[in-house]
Amino acid sequence: QVQLVESGGGLVQAGGFLRLSCAASGRTFSNYAMGWFRQVPGKERVFVAAIRWNVGRYADSVKGRFTISRDNAENTVYLQMNSLKPEDTAVYYCAAGYPGILESSNEYAYWGQGTQVTVSS
Repeated sequence: QVQLVESGGGLVQAGGFLRLSCAASGRTFSNYAMGWFRQVPGKERVFVAAIRWNVGRYADSVKGRFTISRDNAENTVYLQMNSLKPEDTAVYYCAAGYPGILESSNEYAYWGQGTQVTVSS
């Protein structure tokens, strides 16, 4: 069993930055692929970024602006978000699992409670 706790969300102006953190419990953190997804009210949860081993993958909408990283010693995964845009406003969720397809939310076994990111124009 893995528990995930996100932090670092907040309100920021367009062009600004935030760093989200996701702290995981469990001794096998390094074995999991870790993903970030986001969701706005009334829409599906969508893929943002994921990291498996030390290889990151990104949605086209955030490529070049967001960076995912992990610290296995601290059982933490990060999402550095730069050049934020109003359309990045969403609840951001951290996920862990062994997905065959990193972009598929259905393939992650564990989820955090989410953290709100709001980007003002």
